[in-house]
Amino acid sequence: MKKNILITSVLSMLVMVSCQHKHTHSEEADAHEGEEKGHSTEIVISPEQAHQAGIVAEIIKPGNFSGVIPAGGKILAASGNEATIVATVPGIVRFQRGITEGTAVSKGGTVFTISADKLQDNPAKQAAIAYQTAKKEYERAAKLVKDNIVTQKEFNSIRANYESAKIAYEAFSGSKGGSGVAVTSPISGYVKTCLVKEGDYVSVGQPMMNVTQTRKLYLKANVPERYYSILGTVKSAKFKTAYSDRIYNIGAMNGRLVATGKSTGDGSPYIPVTFEFDNQADVMPGAFVETYLLTSERPGVISVPVSALTDENGVNFVYIQTDATCYERREVEIGETDGERVEIKSGLKGGEKVVTKGATQVRLASASTSLPAHSHQH
Repeated sequence: MKKNILITSVLSMLVMVSCQHKHTHSEEADAHEGEEKGHSTEIVISPEQAHQAGIVAEIIKPGNFSGVIPAGGKILAASGNEATIVATVPGIVRFQRGITEGTAVSKGGTVFTISADKLQDNPAKQAAIAYQTAKKEYERAAKLVKDNIVTQKEFNSIRANYESAKIAYEAFSGSKGGSGVAVTSPISGYVKTCLVKEGDYVSVGQPMMNVTQTRKLYLKANVPERYYSILGTVKSAKFKTAYSDRIYNIGAMNGRLVATGKSTGDGSPYIPVTFEFDNQADVMPGAFVETYLLTSERPGVISVPVSALTDENGVNFVYIQTDATCYERREVEIGETDGERVEIKSGLKGGEKVVTKGATQVRLASASTSLPAHSHQH
């Protein structure tokens, strides 16, 4: 909050003035150029004010830029050896530690505890009572069967009842210090899906979690069929989830292209393109993502970070730092974007210094106290 107040205060003090530049053209040429561009504005911001407002400018140089195929997509869990953890007793679930999709678990490690202490009909106490009753009945029958007072058939039935009660009792006896019965993972791996929440009630045999021995994930992109002719040039991909502004790069996550569809799916106008990658960034399986498929690189392309652009009524602008204190707005025509950078087709040339962070702050200052840099008498 303090930072926002400081930035607002700084911007309110910014004064728009005309910057003096050396011109190599004649006055007539300068006037003609001014008529074509209209009344542009230039802003004076001291280095101290720019620093406080978070304004950063970088020199733009032509470089390699991959072609981009925009597409929708979905994150899928990779197949592998899997196991389902189920509730061994009824009760209330307690997490042993923070559990999310992708969390590592070890074989035999406690994942949950299940407690029945706060239930009105405590199954642990009921199991203990049933066990003690069945045990006494079994011990009594064991003596009587020798004298044929209890038949062998009756004794077998009593023994089966006792063994069943014993199993139920021992299931609850795993409780340590009253914290509940420990539920462990049968394999080492990673959490694929957690099916319960803290405080949920579970019954015996209810699935609680799926554990997989692979941490690989798939990105399945659905590419419009009009891009079919250039699918063979796809090298890698980037994607962005709906729940984060971060751009994930498949290439930086040990990813690889797995398969490219040769036709659209049944009744679908899209061609599937699938990548495999390590889930090193806690990406959620099942998430729908905005995908940027990267094709062959093109040299000599001018591009800027997405953060350098501002949009005004559908027109794209950047801000150029012309000297240590002066900035000017420049309209640009954009091309393809990979989610992180945007191709500039016209409006910029190599060597110019563009505001890459804080462009919105410069725009706000411009909107609040804008003065024309030049005036023309007609």
